[in-house]
Amino acid sequence: MTARIEQLRTNITKVFLGSSASVDLLIVALLARGHVLIEDVPGVGKTVLATALAKSLDCSFARIQLTPDLLPSDVLGVSVYKRDTEKFVFKPGPIFANIVLADEINRTPPRTQTALLEAMSEATVSVDGATYKLDQPFMVVATQNPHDFEGTYALPENQLDRFLVKINLGYPTPEAEARVLDLRPAGKTLHELAPVLDKNAVMDLQAATDAVRMESALLDYIVAIAGATRRDERIQIGISPRGSLALAQAARATAVLHGREYVIPEDITTNIEAVCAHRIVLRASTPGRSDAAATAIRGVVQSVPSPA
Repeated sequence: MTARIEQLRTNITKVFLGSSASVDLLIVALLARGHVLIEDVPGVGKTVLATALAKSLDCSFARIQLTPDLLPSDVLGVSVYKRDTEKFVFKPGPIFANIVLADEINRTPPRTQTALLEAMSEATVSVDGATYKLDQPFMVVATQNPHDFEGTYALPENQLDRFLVKINLGYPTPEAEARVLDLRPAGKTLHELAPVLDKNAVMDLQAATDAVRMESALLDYIVAIAGATRRDERIQIGISPRGSLALAQAARATAVLHGREYVIPEDITTNIEAVCAHRIVLRASTPGRSDAAATAIRGVVQSVPSPA
């Protein structure tokens, strides 16, 4: 299992020369059957990272360029009337792929954003009274610019809660940026990237993640962290049970990433910000810095004793 994961990581880093922690979070989400939201300023490699993952997997891939005029049917698909049979036939949209890149998700109105909710929660799509099951594995990787950029719509809380992790890339180091200028990996190198894992290998890794052992003390630790966010005076809405489930699954995936069949406390704490910061809602009196939610989460974690 570890060798397969290392193959995947190595392949992605051929073209994405930014933070290795961001690559690991993306792989954790894949192993945990989760979805990823990548947020940062334009030009730091959000789309390159998502595309590198998709090209590293021998799975179907679709890119949806989300724009202000995009309709839900452009994402989900539409029923078309066939004159010869006098029946409506469903034409699947781009959501019917294993890996879906939802590029600039916050540039499309909430009506189209919510078209993704059922697919992300239940891996199904309902159109015209019929429900269609999505093929596995299924993963949405969405990118967005910061919410205060012009022409963006803030994602609602129920949409944010569907993302297992939120990744902020940041600027690359000077050394990494110099390599980008030299190699220009987003051009020829990205297009030539070959898959290293097939669909069955991905599902094997996901099954191995489900089988990772987590002691009851660690489950109680996650519940205690979630409960503390619901009581914290800085936080209006704390971590939901879905958030607790996401944190536990991310911890299992992190254990697999490091070649273990059991979870340790560090598997939980290393994921706490990426999994939970975007799920909480701060009170209006809380300072409005972009890292205020992460700061609040760190404060909560420090207040909850870690199991030995």
